[in-house]
Order: sequence, then structure tokens, then C-alpha cells
Amino acid sequence: MTKQKTAELSAAQFIPENKSLKSLKRAAEACQGCDLYKFAIQTVFGAGNAHAKVVFVGEQPGDGEDKEGLPFVGPAGKLLDKALELAGIRKSEAYFTNAVKHFKFEWQGKRRLHKKPRPIEVHACYPWLDEEIKEIKPDLVVCLGATAAQALLGNKFKVTQRRGEFIESDGAPYMMATVHPSSILRAPDEESRHEQMEAFVSDLKRVASFIRTGKIAQ
Repeated sequence: MTKQKTAELSAAQFIPENKSLKSLKRAAEACQGCDLYKFAIQTVFGAGNAHAKVVFVGEQPGDGEDKEGLPFVGPAGKLLDKALELAGIRKSEAYFTNAVKHFKFEWQGKRRLHKKPRPIEVHACYPWLDEEIKEIKPDLVVCLGATAAQALLGNKFKVTQRRGEFIESDGAPYMMATVHPSSILRAPDEESRHEQMEAFVSDLKRVASFIRTGKIAQ
């Protein structure tokens, strides 16, 4: 693939004229905006409350998500479910999606292991995420991890420096970045995992407060 063709990769040509979450999901099933569709089992579009006040955006589907066709159903998703419960957020009141809609992986024996998507792949898939947010019109978008944060807040954005901030944006009244739950699963020991989980739940409690009151807790 030439550099010129690579630079032109985009899902934009697959976006339907008559937009709704249902029509977008159906159209995304045939997306060939980048080469990832050639290797994944299926497109994994967002799912959840179509009128949600908060949208959670991760990096990409994993092995389990690729097989089931739903976001956040694997180990990281289960950890996210637990964190949401501890923070007082009902899963039914949120919408969940990813910056990239196809699973990027590499084989290790018979296992498919996550491989970080390239910026050009994130950029190619961005039209789907942009349209999802436009359709839902949430009050807050929570970026889970660096890939989601940089897709929505710019490639120079650093979660480590601005974690937990409520940032005014054009896409939604506010956006906030925190860690991806998979990073907690990768913690080197139980103590570190516990500390990281507490910090993650603390971020989500601020999200819960905002959902309930419409105000940013200090």
C-alpha cells in the first residue's frame, strides 16, 4: 500500500445518509475503511442506552468482544462493570463503544493477543465514533485510556497529566479521560491492582456525581 493510499484511509465513505444508531451499526458491518476488517471476525459497534448522559469510549474490541460482537464483554469489561457498580453508575444508563471497531491482534500460538492500533487506523475509524456521539448527544464522554483520549482530545493529550479533568469540548459539553480497565488487570501485583482500582472508582464517582447533579464535583 502506497503512502498516498494509506493517508486516504477513512470510514467516512461508509457513513449512511440517513443517520441513526441503528443505521450506523448496520452500515459499520460492511466497513472497509482500513485493513483491520480483513482479520477480525466482525465489526463491534457501540451498545447501550441511546439517550445516555454519559458515553464510555475504550480503545478497541478484544478477543471476546470480536467473538460476541459487543463492546466490553471480556475481562476488562467485567472489571469495568464492577467499577461502575462501586461508583454508583447503572450500566443501563450509559453507552459503551470504542475508538476502533475491529479487533487488531497478533497470533501467539493459538491465541489472539491485543495489538495497539496505529494512529492512522484510529483516524480511519473516527467517523463512526463521531457519529455515535452526535446521535446520542451525551453530557459527558469518558475516554478510557490513551487511544480513546487522543482520538477525541488530540494526539498530544496525556492521560497521566490530565486524568479526571472535565474538559469542555465541541463533541459533547464535557469530556474526561481516565485509565482503561485493562491497565488495572496488567498491574504487577494485588496491592497495585487494588490501588489502581480505587483510583479508577474515584474517577467514576465524579462521573456519577455529574450524571446526578449536572455539576462538576471538586
